[in-house]
Amino acid sequence: MNYYQRLRNDDYALNSHRIRGWIDSLIRNDQDSMMPDYRTREYYVNHNPFLWIDRHGIDGRADTLLGYLQELPKEGFSRKKFRVGQIEKDLKRIRNLDFQGSDNRINMVMARLEYNLTKAYLRYVSGQRFGFLNPDVVFNHHDSIIEKDHPAVYRTLYNIPTDHNGMQFIHYALDMISKDSLSSFFHKIQPKSHLYYQLYACLQKPGLNFYQRKVIMCNMERCRWRMHDYPQRYSKYILVNIPSLHLKAVDNNQVLTMRVGLGALDTKTPLLYSKINKMDVNPQWILPKSIVKKSILHLLGNFHYFYSRHFFVRDRKTGKEVKWNRVTRDMLMSNDYLVIQEGGEGNSLGRIIFRFPNNFSIYLHDTNFKDVFQQDVRDVSHGCIRVEKPFDLAVFLLKDKNQAIINKIIYSMSADVSSLGHHEWNDKIIGGNGKGKDTLDRSRLIGSLSVSPQIPVFIVYYTLYPDHNGHLHEYKDLYGYDDLIYEILKNYM
Repeated sequence: MNYYQRLRNDDYALNSHRIRGWIDSLIRNDQDSMMPDYRTREYYVNHNPFLWIDRHGIDGRADTLLGYLQELPKEGFSRKKFRVGQIEKDLKRIRNLDFQGSDNRINMVMARLEYNLTKAYLRYVSGQRFGFLNPDVVFNHHDSIIEKDHPAVYRTLYNIPTDHNGMQFIHYALDMISKDSLSSFFHKIQPKSHLYYQLYACLQKPGLNFYQRKVIMCNMERCRWRMHDYPQRYSKYILVNIPSLHLKAVDNNQVLTMRVGLGALDTKTPLLYSKINKMDVNPQWILPKSIVKKSILHLLGNFHYFYSRHFFVRDRKTGKEVKWNRVTRDMLMSNDYLVIQEGGEGNSLGRIIFRFPNNFSIYLHDTNFKDVFQQDVRDVSHGCIRVEKPFDLAVFLLKDKNQAIINKIIYSMSADVSSLGHHEWNDKIIGGNGKGKDTLDRSRLIGSLSVSPQIPVFIVYYTLYPDHNGHLHEYKDLYGYDDLIYEILKNYM
């Protein structure tokens, strides 16, 4: 027995307590701050079972992961940020029983492998499955609204239902290691977007400069986000890509395109998904409180301004109009009163608006400022989307192209509907009893039309995006979102 004891070599003896000790040391020295890094540290701080190593050493699961990690430079990411080089060296040491040097003792090497494999694994699978950043967190904590004597709040800039990483996925991913189901799991978590692989191919082209790589990588990241719905699921849909300043309405192989005006830098159009369910002809415009505060309050008392623009105030409780000479600043800022612009010629919403449920009062609509579509820079609105061809879009939305309905839309969008305005306006401008001379053919007027079936509308943000023929086009980063995305991606580069 003493003979066999003398043959024992501590250089090759695995000790789980020593491995735990070395992992604790790695945790203390790990300053990385991405979500998978926190989850890795949390897993080992709680002394959960080892995932990759056992008393026999380490098996082929590490090689399966390593195969995917070695492809990371093709995604634009750094091997170092995923500790690929250290993993390769330590796997070689284990297999060659090479534990020479004070920093490469067997328990230290096993600890590094266990910790680094888990860290790299969670970074990789979380990023490929959900994206390397959470758009809800990044975009919705970007634009702060600071008001005097009020804490800062943030504008919601991203409101597309999207899958996000969480503990349920982390537990599932870790479970896949112990079940040795890595190959099928890796295949499952890869991005599903065709555009992703189109951009991936672009990233492999030689000679790309820094800017080109940045643009490609930022748009690849957008393709990793798992939105709950996609245009490709529908034969008929509307897509507005903000950087392109264009709208695309697709009905199978028929494509209608037009220029659009979008939110300015201070009043960005949010990214969202909804379904158009209604269009209103000659809509009234209820001014948001932000516009009332910025553009209306300081003009109080200038009756000509309000009359010439067909503005009036309504008491929400009674539904009655309040004369301008009785309107106060407190009333305008109160939620009990609305500032409204009559429908018809000169209305800021134009002659027709296309409505869809959302939390921002954002819609597609006509405009009375047609010259905006002659401009190259068209980020001019308070957030809504002004469309160049409102009548064509209305016809597109109709399921059955009923000519009688189309004729009513044509008539209603061109008729003088001022005689349908509110009482004060008629008294002031037309004179008399507020009725005016009615020259309208009311039988030809149309007010609202339900859109059935409802048409999906996607408001997205891609600075590289294909046209209907699949050819990629680059667009200006209007809101600086590429910079925002790239700043996060640098943690992996």
